[in-house]
Amino acid sequence: MKTVYGPEDWNGDPARDLGHPGEFPFTRGPYPNMYTTRLWTMRQYAGFGTAQDTNRRFRQLLDAGQMGLSTAFDLPTQMGYDSDHPMAEGEVGRVGVAIDTVDDLAELFRGIPLDQVSTSMTINATAAILLAMYIVVGEEQNVPRAKLTGTVQNDVLKEYIARGTYIYPAQPSLRLVADIFRFVTDESMSFNPISISGYHMREAGATAVQEVGFTLANALEYVRVAVAAGLAVDSFGPRLSFFFASHNDLFEETAKFRAARRLWARLVRERFGAGDSTARMRFHTQTGGVTLQAQQPMNNVIRVTLQALAAVLGGTQSLHTNGYDEALALPTAESATLALRTQQVLGYESGVPQVVDPLAGSYYVESLTDQIESGARALITDVDTLGGAARAIERGFFQEAIARSAYQLQKAQESGERVVVGVNRFTDDSPPLAIAAPDFSALESQQQARLAEIRRRRDPAAVKSALADVKAAATGTDQLMPPIITAVRVRTSLGEISDALRDVWGTYRPA
Repeated sequence: MKTVYGPEDWNGDPARDLGHPGEFPFTRGPYPNMYTTRLWTMRQYAGFGTAQDTNRRFRQLLDAGQMGLSTAFDLPTQMGYDSDHPMAEGEVGRVGVAIDTVDDLAELFRGIPLDQVSTSMTINATAAILLAMYIVVGEEQNVPRAKLTGTVQNDVLKEYIARGTYIYPAQPSLRLVADIFRFVTDESMSFNPISISGYHMREAGATAVQEVGFTLANALEYVRVAVAAGLAVDSFGPRLSFFFASHNDLFEETAKFRAARRLWARLVRERFGAGDSTARMRFHTQTGGVTLQAQQPMNNVIRVTLQALAAVLGGTQSLHTNGYDEALALPTAESATLALRTQQVLGYESGVPQVVDPLAGSYYVESLTDQIESGARALITDVDTLGGAARAIERGFFQEAIARSAYQLQKAQESGERVVVGVNRFTDDSPPLAIAAPDFSALESQQQARLAEIRRRRDPAAVKSALADVKAAATGTDQLMPPIITAVRVRTSLGEISDALRDVWGTYRPA
């Protein structure tokens, strides 16, 4: 870091390294006009308790002007357990909505036409099952698959690195990812089959450079697996999406987004000969959950505003802004609405969207963009040396690097070198924010009773046959999505389908 930047600090070629917005290498944005003709999609991440509870929150957010839905699932749903499984005890509905069968997902979207809303689902190991449920809910709303729009996260590699909600070993998990790519492509769905996520690695302690480098290393692994499975890169590449965090350093974050876009364009063209549609990175951003503080929680409103501004200056395609109370509990309706209003003020009052890539040409920002791209490319080279992302994960490369960065960050905060307002400087004795918690025990009993009733009403023979077909496909080489959709349609539960795959593939255990 220097204190003054000038012409000597950027030696790039404007035509080669910046270009025009909407043109390779997309440094200045994936589309020519960016927000001057259409603002980013404003999403708020929501999901808690039962499907009925979350449906009410969805409706509140849509009424407040939200443009797309973003769904959080509870841990049992993420890890392939039904709400009545012993492993689910005490976790049902706590960090997201509980989904056991397609009837739960139908209740989640009750009164919300699926052909009129874009839905993002933060789900990974069980992504195929949730996508199948969404398709069946669409069928039962008379919405054809081609009219469904949204994103399924489906990024299992970062689960092994930073988050932990994996189920199966890496190779069958990657096969399932590629099967989702193929299915979405074959069905001509307007659905992103993956959201390759740097967010969770950043939350675990990764630096901005590591977030870009490791995210793109994972993305290259997914493309390699899909191409090896016989898919042409430009058949699925245009529907790849990415997911990044936005933290407090306004200029570093803005430069990070520009660097990520440029580096992806160059890598996917160099390695796979991809066309512009695949090279054009599109990404969702969420403000940094790990930056939120329980002390003086109203300070988080300012943090979130800065982070949202960085995402917009960096050219995000959609944005979630965190509630100020999320360091303490799931956001209240009030804090979620204020977070959405933050985006709306940026979009309609700040003037920022009136100019495409307004920080382009800043000596500081262009220098930072180059540094982040160079550092991220060096990390990708290290991953290549280890045999690619899956092999690097097995050897603990990502995990160890992020742990070291997290340790350094924590040391800096504890020493006071890194100032956190209200935590290690400018503290006071204000009482903690009190937030009422739901009765999770009653909620769990309610969800278990609902699941028991669905099991009582369904056709046991149809369920048994559907599960046998899922196992047969998993054992062989057939596509997995069609039998999973059939199983969902006859009300087979998420846990039962997950168990069928566990029986064939086993479960992942870190070395």
